[in-house]
Amino acid sequence: MVQCPSCARRSEPCLVCPQCGGPLPAETDGFTALGLPPKLVIDLDELERAYHTISRRIHPDHFVASPPDVRAASLKGTALLTRSYRILRDSISRGIYWLELKGDKLSESNNRVPAELAELVFEVQEQLAELRASRDQSGDQSKGLAANMLHVRQDLDIAMNRALDELNGNFRRWDSGAASEASLRGELKAVLARIAYLRTLIRDVDRELETVEAA
Repeated sequence: MVQCPSCARRSEPCLVCPQCGGPLPAETDGFTALGLPPKLVIDLDELERAYHTISRRIHPDHFVASPPDVRAASLKGTALLTRSYRILRDSISRGIYWLELKGDKLSESNNRVPAELAELVFEVQEQLAELRASRDQSGDQSKGLAANMLHVRQDLDIAMNRALDELNGNFRRWDSGAASEASLRGELKAVLARIAYLRTLIRDVDRELETVEAA
């Protein structure tokens, strides 16, 4: 329970006092902060509406002349609300956050290349090395390698889209309770690890292509 600094009544942890509508200094998870059920599949329009509705009610501009504890609750609640919104609106950060709520971390299983990506990772790194080495050689060779790298970039996009589809499928199974938590947690960590590696590869490819274009 949390006590409202405005009306002194106590309520379940949330950011808006259900009695007087003032800001509450609650320590809560992102779903509760936004008034949403703890589900991984989120309607983004509903998420945005919740964010703006609560933000308008607890924004510090409304409590400039209020007592210090009310102003502090407003600042604290607004920071939590904004952080929660930014996390939950992105499916990848939402999945990582979900693991944290379950007492787990992605880094614990993210110390090696996923087996299903090993061949792709090797291919991309090899072609990136060739492209970097070609900078001091003929322009035609560099352009040819860059053209090949564009095809690799398309393959990475396809792999990323597949991984995101798997992530959303995992979200749906969590919400439906279709499998054990241990199984779902393992699946979630695996697909998030794959996405992390794909993001790194895409970043490296894009940087190298930008360097070629700028030359």
